[in-house]
Amino acid sequence: MGKLISSHLGKEAKAILKKGKPSSIPKNIEPMLATLVNEVVQAQGWIYEMKWDGYRAVAYLNKDRVNICSRNNKSFNEKFYPLHETLQQWNIDAVVDGEIVVVNEHGFPDFGGLQLWRSEDDGELLYYLFDILWLDGFSVMHLPLEERKQLLKAIVPKTNPHIRFSETLKDSGEEAFRLAKQLHLEGVMAKKSGSIYTIGKRTKDWLKIKTEKRQELVIGGYTHNEGSNKLFSALLLGIIEDGSFNFITPVGTGFNKKLQEEIVKKLRPFETRTCPFSTVPDYNKPSRFRPNPPKATVKWVKPKVVAEISYREQTRGGAIRQPSFKGLREDKKPSEVVREIPASTNELVKENKLVKQKIIKPPMKKERKTVLNPKEETQTRIIGGNEIRFTNLSKVFWPKEGYTKRDMINYYYQVAPYILPYMKDRPQTLNRHPHGITGESFYQKDVKGKAPSWIETFPYFSHREQKEKEFLLCTNEASLLYIASLGCIEMNPWSSTAKNPDNPDWCIIDLDPDKNSFDQVILAARVTKEILDAIDVDAYCKTSGSTGLHIYIPLGAKYSYEDSKEFGRRIAKIVHAELPHFTSIERKTAHRGGNMYIDFLQNRPQATVAAPYSLRPKPGATVSAPLHWEEVKKGLKLTDFNLRNIPARLKSEGDLFKGVLGKGINMEKSIKKIETVFGDLLKTRVARGKTKN
Repeated sequence: MGKLISSHLGKEAKAILKKGKPSSIPKNIEPMLATLVNEVVQAQGWIYEMKWDGYRAVAYLNKDRVNICSRNNKSFNEKFYPLHETLQQWNIDAVVDGEIVVVNEHGFPDFGGLQLWRSEDDGELLYYLFDILWLDGFSVMHLPLEERKQLLKAIVPKTNPHIRFSETLKDSGEEAFRLAKQLHLEGVMAKKSGSIYTIGKRTKDWLKIKTEKRQELVIGGYTHNEGSNKLFSALLLGIIEDGSFNFITPVGTGFNKKLQEEIVKKLRPFETRTCPFSTVPDYNKPSRFRPNPPKATVKWVKPKVVAEISYREQTRGGAIRQPSFKGLREDKKPSEVVREIPASTNELVKENKLVKQKIIKPPMKKERKTVLNPKEETQTRIIGGNEIRFTNLSKVFWPKEGYTKRDMINYYYQVAPYILPYMKDRPQTLNRHPHGITGESFYQKDVKGKAPSWIETFPYFSHREQKEKEFLLCTNEASLLYIASLGCIEMNPWSSTAKNPDNPDWCIIDLDPDKNSFDQVILAARVTKEILDAIDVDAYCKTSGSTGLHIYIPLGAKYSYEDSKEFGRRIAKIVHAELPHFTSIERKTAHRGGNMYIDFLQNRPQATVAAPYSLRPKPGATVSAPLHWEEVKKGLKLTDFNLRNIPARLKSEGDLFKGVLGKGINMEKSIKKIETVFGDLLKTRVARGKTKN
């Protein structure tokens, strides 16, 4: 018995596994399939589970080597990359069977959401496991169902956000079905007690009872009604039987614009001039409910794509009433589609009783991870109702680390709730790096006529060019990600908002080293903090992400830029007076003698520094990271804060900078304290300067 089993399994689970047959890990398994029946089983000896509305998937786990396969052995590794990553972390040797679903905030499956899922921003992915086939060198498919489920439950992690054990229902089958119907779930599964796992067969040991009838069909074309602004009006669906592709029904409901775009994209490569059906369907045929339908044209497609519909009932003549589109079935081949005619339950079982109740749980607290998936080079996302097209996503922006434009945009998506307070409603200076940190970059202030219509702008007059221009205004998450999509590695907001453009929210002391050690930068920051503490002024420190440190003083938009600059000048003079041997307040670089510049001139209109939590176009993908003052000490490294670890730091530490947007200081009172506490120091420093001259 393997090391994992002996150290983690309980006594009962170990006993079950000992009954297994030694074998190598199986490959290319065709999963056991269920038979559709039209009502709940009226017999004892059946176990009930929820029928999850998703994609069937078998996962092969060999420590960190994981392969997730659909029922027709198509890999789901890239498509559902968060599941692949979380299964790699499980670190076991097993083959498990289950269903991949997207769930809403209540934990209810959303098959339409699964169809449109492209990244973690599109919904919560769960992998519900309901069977185990092999574990740690032992095949268990011959064991009774109850024992397999007991063994599976013993190994499923309890706190994993993506992996769940599909519980057995406690109520009777009828009650379970009633609850599923009440919650608009797909249905329930009935599994015969003691049944073994039969590979690749549709068996009567597993039954599926659906709350609404569903049928998989193959798409053979789509119509477009005259005068309609939709991409198509109806899909034409059929089934391949005895080598013939027979038309079954049109379906014209269940689509939204986004879904139609996805469907047309899938069908376009298979367009053909020839009708694929054995008989050309009459797609302009009047009906009882539409005696005068609009004239429709048709696009034929080869029968390559499978769709699933729901419907109210099927007539004796085979016609389908009230069909509605449910989704594409990428996990099935056209040749696998069969007419699912519900069998009579009485033919399968005789008596009445069911066992356990399924508990549906909401997903764990959602964490922001990715808005862009790791595969597609160009992706379109709807962010806050606004469409953004992201391109060239595999372009490497940090060559040494291999970080891409995709990584950068996903970072800004992750930190958006934290960076937005320092970006919102502030004009932006765009610093664009279309080819990454080693390529040419350029600044852009004017976006007039160049940004999407939903982007807000802030007008200004260029005296040099004598023309009206417009700054881009960051107002929400969509505009933040749009800025990132332009190749803006760093975010450079004004210190003031469009509402109060002449009144900055903060004053900045920028400690900018030249030939100094970083320990000297840290000392200067500590001295600055001591000075501000002495005059009862709150201050917040962050790394620049480049070479220095930034110290922010909250102003509450109560003072002008000139006021902010002069207050910063006062603080800079005191810091310089305390540390005269390696600091300077000289504006010209040549006059600083290689000393650290205590820069207070960032406190002027339109001047910008990197926002809190902004990436920097520097090696290591460093971030301008807010700090605890206790961290501002010897040993602090700018490279300790980067694209990879800031999201986790935010989760544990929260926003350390939020006080910057508080009430703000009483500047008049603070200036008086400066004169009281540091007046003699400044006079002495001035006197020394005169003596030296």
